Amino acid sequence: MIPPEKIAKDMLYRSINIKYIIIDRLSNQLICHSKTLIRDLIFLIDMNDITVTLPDGSELSVPADATVEDVAYEIGPGLGRDTIAGVVDGELVDATTSVYNDARVVIVTEQSDEYQRVLRHSAAHVFAQALQREYPDAKLTIGPPTDDGFYYDIASVDLDENDLETIETEMEAIIDADIPITQQYQSREEAFSKYENNPYKCDILETEAADEDPVSFYIQDDFEDLCQGPHVDSTGEIGAITLLNISSAYWRGDEDNDTLTRVYGAAFESESELESFLERRKKAKERDHRKIGQELDLFSIPDITGPGLPLYHPDGKKILNELSSFARSLNLEAGYEPVETPHLFRTELWKQSGHYENYVDDMFLLDVSDEEYGLKPMNCPGHATIFDQHSWSYRDLPVRYFEDGKVYRKEQRGELSGLSRVWSFTIDDGHLFCQPEQIEQEVTHVMDAIYSVLDTFGLEAHVALATRPEKSVGGDEIWENAETQLRSVLESQNIDYDLEPGDGAFYGPKIDFAFEDALGRQWDGPTVQLDFNMPDRFELTYTGEDNTDHQPVMIHRALYGSYERFFMVLIEHFNGKFPLWLAPDQVRILPISDDQLGYAHRIKNELSDFRVSIEDRAWTLGRKIRAAQEERVPYMIIIGDDEVSTETISVRDRKEREKQDVDLSTFHSHLKSEYENKRLEPDFIDMN
Repeated sequence: MIPPEKIAKDMLYRSINIKYIIIDRLSNQLICHSKTLIRDLIFLIDMNDITVTLPDGSELSVPADATVEDVAYEIGPGLGRDTIAGVVDGELVDATTSVYNDARVVIVTEQSDEYQRVLRHSAAHVFAQALQREYPDAKLTIGPPTDDGFYYDIASVDLDENDLETIETEMEAIIDADIPITQQYQSREEAFSKYENNPYKCDILETEAADEDPVSFYIQDDFEDLCQGPHVDSTGEIGAITLLNISSAYWRGDEDNDTLTRVYGAAFESESELESFLERRKKAKERDHRKIGQELDLFSIPDITGPGLPLYHPDGKKILNELSSFARSLNLEAGYEPVETPHLFRTELWKQSGHYENYVDDMFLLDVSDEEYGLKPMNCPGHATIFDQHSWSYRDLPVRYFEDGKVYRKEQRGELSGLSRVWSFTIDDGHLFCQPEQIEQEVTHVMDAIYSVLDTFGLEAHVALATRPEKSVGGDEIWENAETQLRSVLESQNIDYDLEPGDGAFYGPKIDFAFEDALGRQWDGPTVQLDFNMPDRFELTYTGEDNTDHQPVMIHRALYGSYERFFMVLIEHFNGKFPLWLAPDQVRILPISDDQLGYAHRIKNELSDFRVSIEDRAWTLGRKIRAAQEERVPYMIIIGDDEVSTETISVRDRKEREKQDVDLSTFHSHLKSEYENKRLEPDFIDMN
């Protein structure tokens, strides 16, 4: 659907210009040569063309009523024939969607990354068709694509996991039938009549499709669904599908609305791709941080404390302390000063910062003595307020603050998942205030720190530059300058990055990092954001070299993102086998019998600068070793009578490598080196 503001802008642009030309030419027509008049007529006709921008930055002139497919044919007949869909100003649309003046257009073919979303959206319709064949009374709501497949929310049907096989068999029959998928437009009256018994589709017609008449449907044989698309040409293009699981969901994600049944599925172009996905999924389940967190007694999220409110157990807290200490060292090294802000503020602060307007639905609000307070969803207003308590000169800038700040965001219960999405989490937050000309330098420093984090944990990251959104604050010049500086940093460091047009924050562009774990999955992580909004709202100033007030630029940055999500990533990335410096139990001493307990305590005292435990339960040595292996302890020290008599130790690592007759001081020196250098794997046994 063409945005109304785009239509209005284009119409106004054409009308103004055409009127101007006509008036100008009529006033001079008596003295104009016939050749000039012809030229002017051609010019007027050309005013019916519009200009679109292609991915390479080039511009293409097309008729005002051109569709995505028409644009493709203008580029080349082969591309036109191969067109499946398009991306117009970042939105995935059907090939028949009209384009508009100044639109950025990407043509989607089977070779495009976006094709997967088109295919998976179509797979969702195949599921819906199969469901209604088996359960005619089922009410459909929405069925969007996901990264690996789709989900569909349904009502008025009682399903469990055992029902999925039957539905999946019917889906395979629909795919084998290679049914054409076509778009059809129907009047709003017809649509409401069709869905008179489906309040969810009526809700969509009254909201998302409120301005549409006719409205778009997609048809495949005996099935039709209200949908904007896009879709593949036929069901046979979906090479392989499977249904994964069932969960509950709320209509519109609102707990006050109806509870729905959500069915998840996977869809790929080929069976081999599906098999690879299922294998990755199996491995991911084995590494699930919730499972490992329970096995290693790291954290819990019990019902009695409330959803999305994790409790960190002693061993989990040890890991968090190490992460915090590492981040603190990077911050201090980079010239950041520690600050601390409370967990809640008067909502006047959130109104001033703009968060009340943008985040109020996600905030926990409290009534205190007839005055409204809010638990903080972000730390930045507090840091801006600290900056505002002083007078600053340009010589003082940049000013840098950091805080491990606990924040609270009221996510929908259905969206909560272990540590990856919670109500209460801690951001390793940093905010700095600088002059505009210092942006590039400061962002470079932040990037250096982020890559130190990546290197330390052996993680890869995908980088994206998100530029100015349609709704934004600040002038064109400062946005262009900021985006140019961010690009310059990325390119000067030879960093490959994706461009995400229009995905910046409303207050400034940003660089986002997505961690890639051992299974190739991506997770939101560090970010660097430029902010022109907060300094303006808080009227922050510094005295410039010209002795007048200037507004600083505020830079938001996080090296981890949040401790909760980063902890989750590390648990699954390392499969619970943390490097020595992170491991809650770094060394476990295993005496063969009680006779060696005295020597065991001597060793523990000598290694007192490390986290060392003694396994003193009346177990066999084999059982003690198995327990240490299961708990992923990096090193075991085994002592028997021989070790006591020679005052040596036998060392075994979690990779089942052993070394005997080891001098304790030698082992101690190695532990110190391994810890300080934050090496990823225990490597004492390899040292020769």
